[in-house]
Order: sequence, then C-alpha cells, then structure tokens
Amino acid sequence: MAEIIQERFCAEADGDAVVFLIGMRINRLWKVWKWLPVVAAMGRMLRELAAHPELGLLHARPQFGLRNLLVIQYWRSAEHLYAYAQSVNQAHLPAWRAFNARIGTDGDVGIWHETYVAPPGHAESIYVNMPRFGLGLAGTLFPAKGQRASAAKRFKAAKGVVD
Repeated sequence: MAEIIQERFCAEADGDAVVFLIGMRINRLWKVWKWLPVVAAMGRMLRELAAHPELGLLHARPQFGLRNLLVIQYWRSAEHLYAYAQSVNQAHLPAWRAFNARIGTDGDVGIWHETYVAPPGHAESIYVNMPRFGLGLAGTLFPAKGQRASAAKRFKAAKGVVD
C-alpha cells in the first residue's frame, strides 16, 4: 500500500500541467470481439509509455466502470502527447487505424478524449492524509503552508506573486 502523507500538501507541475483524459464506452456488452481489442490496445499503449519515459507520459491512472474505461494521464508537454499520438513507430496510431477499420461509427464501442493544458499558475491542488496522487505523482510536492496554504495563495505562488 502507498505511504500516507499525514499532512496537507500540494503539487505543482514543472512547466505546463498537461492532463489527458482518454476513455472508451462499451455500448453493446455482448460484442466482446469488438471491445476487447480496444481494451487490449490501451494496455499495450500504457505498457509502451511506462517502458519509455522519454515519450513524455509522467503518470497514468486507469479507472474502470461497468461500461466505461477511463485513463487519467499527466504528460510532460502537449508536444510530447501529440508526437506520441501521431508517431508511426508507436502503438497509438496503428490502434487508432484498427479501431476505425473494425468499428468506425457502427455504435458498438465509443471512444473519447479530452486534453487540458494549464500554463504555470493556472492549476492548483491540495491533498490531506493521502498518498501521492494525481498531479502529486507527476509533479513536485510541497507542504501546503505559507504561500501555499490556500487555493488562492497557491495560484499566486505559482504565478510568482508574493504577498
């Protein structure tokens, strides 16, 4: 089990905070032959990214539901994310092409993603009695005291404003 940090702490990204949410929805549960390859492709991509940190993935956390799979990802930069998505030498582009060939818009399996890029000073976090989590696994941890004691102060500190 991950170590619980028994204090208030916050995390900051080194540079932009890039959060990428990617997921799938199984629209027709009985069509296992349609959705199982999509799940397997995501597993291959996550293993590839974990084995090659130079590709830019800082942390990924899968979340599972009955019909939904979500992976919350933190990236070093938007450029790293886009380069990975478009590379013919990585797992994503072949998986994307296979999805379009096998499923396309037939309605059996839905896929989606959202990308959020927050420049320094435009993201903040707080964790209390938590292990490293979320941005805390991708960024740098700080005690949530003084200039980082509140959300407003954390935003100011991240922008370099000193009270």
